[in-house]
Amino acid sequence: MGEWKVEEMSLPALFEQARRIHLVASESGVDQETLRKGCEALQQCEEMISKLGLFSANETKDDISTSNLKYLTVPFYLAELTEKIAQDDRIQIIKISLAKLKEFISFCEAMELVPEEELETYTQGGPNSFADQRAKKIARFKRQRAAESKLLEIKERKERRGRSTKASALSTPVEAGEEDELDDDGEEEREAWVTTISLCLCKAFDLLEMLKKEEEMLLAIKEKQLQEGGKELSQVILDERTMRAEAWHRDSAARVHYTKPAQPITCATFAQDVLEGRAKVSQPHEHKHQPMIFGPKSLVGGSLTGERERMAAQVFQPGYRLPTMSIEEAGLREMEMMNKWQERNAKLLEEANSSWHKDNQKLRPAEEDEDEDDDAAQEKARAWDDWKDDNPRGAGNKKLTPCG
Repeated sequence: MGEWKVEEMSLPALFEQARRIHLVASESGVDQETLRKGCEALQQCEEMISKLGLFSANETKDDISTSNLKYLTVPFYLAELTEKIAQDDRIQIIKISLAKLKEFISFCEAMELVPEEELETYTQGGPNSFADQRAKKIARFKRQRAAESKLLEIKERKERRGRSTKASALSTPVEAGEEDELDDDGEEEREAWVTTISLCLCKAFDLLEMLKKEEEMLLAIKEKQLQEGGKELSQVILDERTMRAEAWHRDSAARVHYTKPAQPITCATFAQDVLEGRAKVSQPHEHKHQPMIFGPKSLVGGSLTGERERMAAQVFQPGYRLPTMSIEEAGLREMEMMNKWQERNAKLLEEANSSWHKDNQKLRPAEEDEDEDDDAAQEKARAWDDWKDDNPRGAGNKKLTPCG
C-alpha cells in the first residue's frame, strides 16, 4: 500500500485510502499491518468528522450534502476491518466491532435510512420464530442484491458517459462552459452513496447477528474452561462485569459524537481548509472576517500607503454597505448578549424574591401612604387660598363696568 502518514492527509484522501484498504480486505485479504493502518485511518476520520461538526442529531439524509454523505459509512468500515484483526483476546475484538456496528445502525436510524422492517426487528431484539427469521433474511438478501445491481448500473452508466465524452471531445472541441455540463453528475453521485449506505446496512445486520452468536459461543467456552480449571467463579463474574462496564462507557463515548454534536469549528473558511487538506484540526485559528476591497488589482493586492492610492481604491466600491463581521461572529456576539440578558433577568428575579426586598415592603404601613396623601391635599388647599387672596373675585373685570 505504500508509506503514508495519517496526520498529514486531508479527510477526503484519508477516507479514500481507508476505503481502498477495506475493498482489498473484502475481496482478497491483506496482512495485519495493512488492516491496522486502515483502522487507524478510519479512527482519524471519525475524529476529524467530530471536530468539524459535519453531522447533527437533528438532521435527516436530505439535509446532508452529497460530498459529506459518504462519511456516514466510516463506522461500518471500521467495524469490518476491526473484526478481521487477529488477536489473542477475540472477545474484545468482537465487542469493539459490535459497538461500531450499533453506532452505525443508530446513526442511520436517526438519518431515516433504516428500512421499517429492519428497524422493528432491531428494536425488538430479533424475530421470535424461525419462519420470521427466514423471511427477514430473504428480504434482506433481496435488498442487498438490488443495491449491488443498482451500484453496478450506475458504474456502467458513468463508464459509458465517460467513453462518449472522450469520443465527442476527440471529434469536436469542447467550448468553454460545456465541461461543467458534461461533468454535472451530482444527483448520480448522491444516488450512488445512498445505495452504498443501504448495502452497508444489509451487511451490518448480517455481521451483527454473526458476531453476537460468536460472542455467545466464546463466552460459553471461556466459562467452561474456567470451571474446569478450578478458578474462583466469583472473581470471573466480577471481571466480566468490569469489562461490560468499560465497554458501555466506551460505547457511550463513541455515540456521543452523534447524539450530542461536538463543538463545531465556527470559522467556515478554516473548516473548508481542513476538509481540503490545507490546514489541520489541531491548528489554532482566528475567525476574523476581512472586509472585501474593490478596485484595480494593482491597488487591491498591494499596500495602500498614500492618500492618493486610498482614494483611488475607494472609487470602485459597491452600492451597498459591506459587512463588518462574519455570520459566525454575529452569532457569537448575539449569543453573548442573550447570555448577559438572561443573567441580568435571573439576578433581578433573585433580588425580587429575596427576604431583603420582602422585609422592605413590610416596613411601609398603609398609614404612611394615607399621611402622604393628606399632606398633599393640605398643600394644594393652602396654595389655592393664597391665590384667591391675591386675586379677589371680579378683580379682572373693571374695564367692563360703565365707570371703569
